[in-house]
Amino acid sequence: MERESFLSPEVAHILNSSFIPIKIDREERPDIDAIYMNYVQATTGSGGWPLNVFLTPDLEPVFGGTYWPGPYSSMATSGDSATFIDILEKLRDVWQTQEEKCRSNAKQITKELKEFAEEGIHGHQLGEKVEGEGLEIELLEEAYQNFCMQYDKINGGLGLAPKFPTPVKLSFLLRLGQWPEAVKDIVGEDECNNAAAMAINTLRKMARGGIRDQLGYGFARYSVTDDWSLPHFEKMLYDQAQLLDAYLDAFLLTHDPEMLGAVCDIATYLTSPPIAAPHGGFYSAEDADSYPTHTDKEKREGAYYVWTLKELQTVLGERHADVCAHFYGVQADGNVAPENDPHDEFMGQNVLRIASTPSALAKKLGMAEEKVVSILRDGRRKLREHRERERPRPALDDKIVVAWNGLAIGALARASAVLQDIDPAKAEACLAAAVKAAAFIEAELFDVSTGRLWRIYRQGRGDTPGFVDDYAFLIHGLIELYEATFDEDHLRFADTLQGTTPFPYIPIPPEEPTNSPFSLLTATQLSLFLAPTGGFYTNPSPPSPSPTSDLLLRLKPGMDTAEPSPNGVSALNLHRLSSLLADERYARAARDTVRAFEAEVEQWPFTFPGMLGSVVLGRLGVRGVVVVEPGEGDAGREGAVGNANEDTPGGRDTPRMRAFVRQLRGELRPARTVARLPGGPGGWLRGRNGLLRDVRGAAGGEGRVLVCEAGVCREGALEG
Repeated sequence: MERESFLSPEVAHILNSSFIPIKIDREERPDIDAIYMNYVQATTGSGGWPLNVFLTPDLEPVFGGTYWPGPYSSMATSGDSATFIDILEKLRDVWQTQEEKCRSNAKQITKELKEFAEEGIHGHQLGEKVEGEGLEIELLEEAYQNFCMQYDKINGGLGLAPKFPTPVKLSFLLRLGQWPEAVKDIVGEDECNNAAAMAINTLRKMARGGIRDQLGYGFARYSVTDDWSLPHFEKMLYDQAQLLDAYLDAFLLTHDPEMLGAVCDIATYLTSPPIAAPHGGFYSAEDADSYPTHTDKEKREGAYYVWTLKELQTVLGERHADVCAHFYGVQADGNVAPENDPHDEFMGQNVLRIASTPSALAKKLGMAEEKVVSILRDGRRKLREHRERERPRPALDDKIVVAWNGLAIGALARASAVLQDIDPAKAEACLAAAVKAAAFIEAELFDVSTGRLWRIYRQGRGDTPGFVDDYAFLIHGLIELYEATFDEDHLRFADTLQGTTPFPYIPIPPEEPTNSPFSLLTATQLSLFLAPTGGFYTNPSPPSPSPTSDLLLRLKPGMDTAEPSPNGVSALNLHRLSSLLADERYARAARDTVRAFEAEVEQWPFTFPGMLGSVVLGRLGVRGVVVVEPGEGDAGREGAVGNANEDTPGGRDTPRMRAFVRQLRGELRPARTVARLPGGPGGWLRGRNGLLRDVRGAAGGEGRVLVCEAGVCREGALEG
């Protein structure tokens, strides 16, 4: 619509003469987007972007929809559907002749929206005794069965085109068999294995499809086709972060080199320009459209990524082009079907995908497989270099969004831990980027004077306060970063943002009300977003530093969409923090968060895959593994080396400890946390976690392992 309508003089005339047009950046104000998306979905049965909604002066919705064709688009000239100008003219006329009716209808639909929103937030008040035992683990089996019905056995993925990667659902399937045995007993071992197989097949099909940038790095947002061959070429940061997590899960389960290749490719994309910001943090997205050459004046979708056979021959020479064309599915007349190209942008063009294997090509072309591999490796490099040199890169959305950066920090932290022994240089790059991003956010988007997060950075801090996803996703990233480094500063920052203890820099007013379990908190997720019935609202409680109080609704996002549910992530964060810090208040808040969505989860468990993990943890608990370094008396013992975190008091390391930690990091155990303590006294974690306050490392030993569950720690074995 940007090209078809919003650059059109005809559209501009009617918009400016009869309406007050306001453009909202949904990344900067997801709360506004969510409210009016709810309206469009409720009134039309579907949603999506671009989102266009017409409001009264009181911000109440009159009419809305997604895409309408511009005045000169092919759909407009065919006369098959109303154009955007048709919609504008009709609404203008109706408002002029029936304004009172429009206002009355808008007030009624707003009332219904509020009632619908509150259905998901009515429940038990925090602290109120609840009858019954809550949600059952059997809901995971129900969700699995639903995903089985949606599963595309031929192409992988869930549902039909347009096909989205849905990484939250893929991670649910991959992790289904990795929960404690009680889950496998209920769901079934064969079912758990099949769940993982569906996800792995989907990830493999995606890795070989056009949705993956086969020359560069990263994945596009979704596929227009069932077989992942034709993407919408936009690359989103939140997709890369979630897919990196999903491919890491798949690699840990399979040790498949193809899964590892995808991990390394996504990690390279995230740690390199243009997505990696030079000062720290990650930019938001790359556009789908770009100029085909430096001299072109009109952008085309996918122009940076598509190729003709002639271009391959020019860059590679005919012999090598023939090998690469067979491998990437390149055809002389293009490989995009006409029905998938309504704007004729891909005529004669090819979207590269993996259409063969080196061994199959070697047999077909009568070449040695090693030669084919060499040609493909060299061809990929030459095509990428040609693309970077001759084609303008798609425009960069250079906002740094805290929420999406939190997802990227967490995924890169995990990648650094998994890749440590496989590719040390890549692991170091992942860790450096994650640490740099966390430091940037703390320095630039965390207000020390108030303890608040701010959401956006673009050439300076924006004016939008952090929303619940900013807090939830950043806390998630910081927990992952702690477990990858054992640097207590990351865990301390996560604890500060989450907040069962007062913010350390702000004095607590003596008159603070005490009607909430978290009433003494200042600017934390629990104090700003916690609902009276549990769970978290999208936008902060008033007063806030930005005008969010004039919104029609306060929503509590529970379902997973293209991004994970902030409430699902929050529940997992709270369980993990409760385990790491032995803080029962966090566990209680986690259970309350899940309970707030109990009716919806029970009815539609497949729409809450991210929260179902917390159903398990609420039932079975989290196992905490604490590695305790040797006592201070072993400082000079052979084999003991300094801790990577030099600020950890008494920090010592041994080969067996390192081997044990590597073993832990090489396993997929979603119901486990891992911490490390210095052998001597001191350290923030020892002071924060009452169970560990008096724990010391054994003198003359290799270190200790404690296993902590349900408020009790016992000695474990230092294996590895």
